[in-house]
Formats: sequence, C-alpha cells, structure tokens
Amino acid sequence: MTAIPDFTEVEMKLTDVALRERYGHVIEVQEVETEIRLMPADRELTVCPAIYWEDAERCRFVVSKTGVDKFRSMFFWSVKDRFSTGKEEYDNLGDCLVTTLKMQEDAAKRRVADVGAGDVGND
Repeated sequence: MTAIPDFTEVEMKLTDVALRERYGHVIEVQEVETEIRLMPADRELTVCPAIYWEDAERCRFVVSKTGVDKFRSMFFWSVKDRFSTGKEEYDNLGDCLVTTLKMQEDAAKRRVADVGAGDVGND
C-alpha cells in the first residue's frame, strides 16, 4: 500500500486561514499521526497524517488525511464527549474544516445551554 502523503504547504495555509477566520487570531496547529481503519472491513489500522489543535474552551480537533484530497475530522471535549460531522470523508479540506468548525460551534452552544439547565457532564 502506498503511504498517504503529508499535509501540503497549501493545505496547512488553508487551515491557518480557516482557523484565523473562526477565532480571530493564530491557533497553534500540530502535525500528528492517527491510526484509522480506512474501510469498515479492514482488519488493520492505517497510519495517517493529521493535524491537531485545541481552542480556548479546551475543545480538541483532529483532521486526518486518508489519501490525496481525502479527509476525516472529529472534535471532542473528553473521551466520552466526541463528535464528528456525520460525513465519513471529505474530498475538499476547506469543506471539512468549515463544516467541522460550524458543528463544533453549534455543539458548544448546546453544551452551554445544558450547563445552564443543570445538565453538567464530567469531563
């Protein structure tokens, strides 16, 4: 199997622009690796390049590159509090980032409303 290429300079710049637009300042993004089952029937996990960042509310984000122009994302506050966009894979990093950031923003608002209603989860 051919190795999955790392994030390109253009993809990293796109990420920086999307995060600056969302947060209004520079966000530190780390290049990491994830292990993913690329196909549901796969027995083996595949090492994939990924990017990781954390926001001021301690929400963590991971965007994994699963092939050329193929991306998967998730965000989480804790191991028990993980979310995805509901779309298995994106063929456009910009769409992946924008959708993930919007879904996280909506989830954060629901968390605040739940805390205000007394439904406080333990992280």
